[in-house]
Amino acid sequence: MTKNKKIFLAVFVVFMLIMFWIGYDISRRTTFPGSKGNLEERISETPETENK
Repeated sequence: MTKNKKIFLAVFVVFMLIMFWIGYDISRRTTFPGSKGNLEERISETPETENK
């Protein structure tokens, strides 16, 4: 393997590790939208447009 290929492979591996770390960090900090409880705005009797 030539020197250029080794450098490219090393940069690619570092880049992929950073991308996986960012994806893991984002997924750990966010919640699935379906897991949220019912907010008052969603369960109100009248739609918001009628209140105005």
